[in-house]
Amino acid sequence: MINRRGFLTMTAATVTAGGLAACAKKNPAKSTGSDGGSKQITLGFSQVGSESGWRAANTQSVKEAAKAAGINLKFSDAQQKQENQISAIRSYIAQKVDVISFSPVVVTGWDTVLKEAKAAGIPVILTDRSVETSDPSLYVTLVGSDFENEGERAAHLLEKVLTGHKGPVKIAQLEGTTGAAPAIERAKGFAKIMHASDPDWKIIASQSGDFTRAGGKQVMAAFLQAHSDIEVLFSHNDDMAIGAIQAIQAAGKTPGKDIKIVSVDGVHDGFVAMTKGQINGIVECNPLLGPQLMAAVKTVHAGKGSTLPRWIKTQEGDYTADQAAAALPSRKY
Repeated sequence: MINRRGFLTMTAATVTAGGLAACAKKNPAKSTGSDGGSKQITLGFSQVGSESGWRAANTQSVKEAAKAAGINLKFSDAQQKQENQISAIRSYIAQKVDVISFSPVVVTGWDTVLKEAKAAGIPVILTDRSVETSDPSLYVTLVGSDFENEGERAAHLLEKVLTGHKGPVKIAQLEGTTGAAPAIERAKGFAKIMHASDPDWKIIASQSGDFTRAGGKQVMAAFLQAHSDIEVLFSHNDDMAIGAIQAIQAAGKTPGKDIKIVSVDGVHDGFVAMTKGQINGIVECNPLLGPQLMAAVKTVHAGKGSTLPRWIKTQEGDYTADQAAAALPSRKY
């Protein structure tokens, strides 16, 4: 499996300004009408779904940013199904939108529909998640987080949480949606640092909770039935961690004490759980990608896609439980 960083390094030399300009030529900058006004940009956006608080904040950010930028947004919810997302992209192609953007449900299986968009002269911008493709010219740029780095940061955060602990640590991992970039890369980053930190740290159970609270609760309950000695939970998002907290309490254990919890996202409910001592640390994954996406859309539509980096990264932080109360009032999602 090729991660974002490796993929971008591999493809950087192969992406040419000419390849990006080809889309730009078929999608010129705003045209000026007889009244001196400019044609409104139409963006077709396909969202993964509405599986979590993070996703809800991401959707709101995209919608608000489009309105603020004066961009006509056509929005669809894929309900976490790749076939729905492919259908939405094909619908946008048929409607001849100016730009297509989507947050891919999974990493693979996009080449055919992306080639259709390229043939129609419609540039594509990825948001939040990456794809694997045989042709790097099939999309212009990616706006989103470094998921592998988030996994690494989660492991470093766990090191802080376990300061002073000696001996083996038994870890359970709640993975995101199977085949999704965040699940693949967060697991990889966490494992890399975990193995380097202490060979006695072991992941004894790992399974997908599909990024949902219900999934997190169900899988964590099964973990505890099979492994009553779990000491740490690494959850790929806050919603699964919150579901897991319910399962831990139902098993008669205290989340944050009997089982230390480190999660990723930084949504409001995650910070509330930290103020209660139920989550020990959170790695932020910023969902507010809307403004960066709309800026990229305008740049691409103006025929300047070649000036954009292949990856527009978001700025994020890490938080421990003792920082939660002070940070909570300023959280925007």
